[in-house]
Amino acid sequence: MTDTHTGPFIAAIDQGTTSSRCIIFDRDGRIVAVDQKEHQQIFPKPGWVEHDAAEIWKNVQDVVAGAMVKAGASREDILSIGITNQRETTMLWDKRTGKPVHNAIVWQDTRTDVLCKKLGGDAGQDRWRRETGLPLAAYFAGPKIAWLLDNVAGLRERAEAGELLFGTMDSWVIWNLTGGVNGGVHVTDVTNASRTLLMNLDDLKWNEEIAAEMGVPMQVLPEIRSSSEVYGHVTGGPLGGLLAGVPVASALGDQQAALFGQTCFGVGEAKSTYGTGTFMLMNTGEKLIHSESGLLTTVGYRIGEQDAVYALEGSIAVTGSLVQWMRDQMGLIKTAAEIETLAMSVEDNGGAYFVPAFSGLFAPYWRSDARGVIAGLTRYVTKAHIARAVLEATAWQTREISDAMVKDSGDELVALKVDGGMTSNNLLMQFLADVLDAPVVRPMVAETTCLGAAYAAGLAVGFWENVEDLRANWRRAAEWTPDMDPEVRDREYKNWLKAVERTMGWIDD
Repeated sequence: MTDTHTGPFIAAIDQGTTSSRCIIFDRDGRIVAVDQKEHQQIFPKPGWVEHDAAEIWKNVQDVVAGAMVKAGASREDILSIGITNQRETTMLWDKRTGKPVHNAIVWQDTRTDVLCKKLGGDAGQDRWRRETGLPLAAYFAGPKIAWLLDNVAGLRERAEAGELLFGTMDSWVIWNLTGGVNGGVHVTDVTNASRTLLMNLDDLKWNEEIAAEMGVPMQVLPEIRSSSEVYGHVTGGPLGGLLAGVPVASALGDQQAALFGQTCFGVGEAKSTYGTGTFMLMNTGEKLIHSESGLLTTVGYRIGEQDAVYALEGSIAVTGSLVQWMRDQMGLIKTAAEIETLAMSVEDNGGAYFVPAFSGLFAPYWRSDARGVIAGLTRYVTKAHIARAVLEATAWQTREISDAMVKDSGDELVALKVDGGMTSNNLLMQFLADVLDAPVVRPMVAETTCLGAAYAAGLAVGFWENVEDLRANWRRAAEWTPDMDPEVRDREYKNWLKAVERTMGWIDD
């Protein structure tokens, strides 16, 4: 885009797992400009995943500047900036130099498995579930902080001396945007804080007892704020010239941002985001539902001084990344889009089921001892059947989570709003509607994560009055309705569940 748009606009920074981007939106929630940049994935050992937070901050600055140029926008056009981020990814930095003291440990990283088992003791995974809504799993940020303090020489002493700050990526970006070493604001929002295993869900405060048990000094933790309020203003650094004084006014973990961007403001409204992994969230209103079915209870969002809104969440570790694996590791396809063509060349999965438990199973099982399995193989199965089984895996995993949500909340799934890269795959979307036995709806703006961050940042500065304004912006692009014989659905689901059982207990302690 080269034509100049006239504002006002809201800018959203999406600091994701594989890339950082900036999208600029207008009042109708339409995209004015986008810029994006990938960062390096670092794999020091099997099961370990790291990012270089300094590289990420540089990329964030580049994409913000890039999007501004593409939009032909000046500082006056940008009313506020919102942040959304890959959640649970954990870093520590030196507050005097502003430099990370170690690579960030990414949410997918499993190195804290042993520590989590130790912390669980006799109580096991549920030790702090009541307070935090989360099982004790390697996925969450708290144990990752403890791991860094215990395993990187000198960090514990420096943390206790007050020299280090912890942050998930929202905190790192906000601190840098608002001045960094020169008075940067050290905050996080309720949604990101709810992913640390360190925050009480009921009063939205850090739990000092859990922090002490885990070995996390309170002084490294950011202040917990709402998801939609002005935290500070852009100052100094390369973006200082470009956006000086612009309010930084929202932070939401990426999945909560998508819930917000999909305008799931009513109880029982659900969205599922199909990216590297898949995350399904259902709004449960101001009531905290403790899951009996292996789901997480999380904060959905909090607007300013209003009461927090809670959600049930089910996460699937591997969906889009399974397609990437087919492309990069197996060489069975050349581009991600080719998987649909290949899968459509056969009628069904040929009896094959692919359960991609590459780093264990997430919801509703939480089994880190599981590993991936392709079951039901015969000589009949071709790479086209495997391609189909790859897509079907995403749908069946969604079905398992949807069943758990209905059970926990007592609310039926009326429809599922979907977003993320995989939603361009029509075969998958139809199969999803078939196995859920519910309509699947994709909005006009598929970039709902960024949109949610923009909405929350716009609400904070009065660009939009209230959530009703946001609902009015939501537009449907496509809808798939169920068209599968119930007997077929039940049979296939049963086979899928059999395949899931085969993945468990692969890794011995």
